[in-house]
Amino acid sequence: MITKSQRTASTLKRLRRISYVLDNAIPIPGTKFRFGIDPILGFIPGGGDTVSAFFAAYIVWEAATLGLPKPILMRMFSNILYDTFAGSIPVAGDLFDFAWKANARNVALLEEYLKSPESNEKPDKWFLFLLLIGLILFVAVVGTISVLIITFFFNLITGNR
Repeated sequence: MITKSQRTASTLKRLRRISYVLDNAIPIPGTKFRFGIDPILGFIPGGGDTVSAFFAAYIVWEAATLGLPKPILMRMFSNILYDTFAGSIPVAGDLFDFAWKANARNVALLEEYLKSPESNEKPDKWFLFLLLIGLILFVAVVGTISVLIITFFFNLITGNR
């Protein structure tokens, strides 16, 4: 039988791995700087940041199932919003993605909480549901705006109206 602490350790290990791949898997030779596939996905117009946001949402969802309180989940959610919104800005957003590392920040928040749980107040299912729906709507809006901007510039360059 798997104990709660074993399940927590297993979940934390999985989330660290996902965060590492998204934010820190690739070293830049000769520097201490690392990046992951998150900023690389950001180069895919309209869809890359959407894919990244869903991976980030998974981390927050798992953190919620481990019992993180609402204020920490909201900080994690805001990290995703910053990453998704800024990442959707052509060129500047891609540079932002290399530095922000929302997933690593969120896993650090989770680890900090697990070291000394401050509260036994677990978020209710409706809060999690609304958080997830809010993220999906936000990502859809940002993705749509990105596609519209790309279409506008493509039409401007090619002369199509």
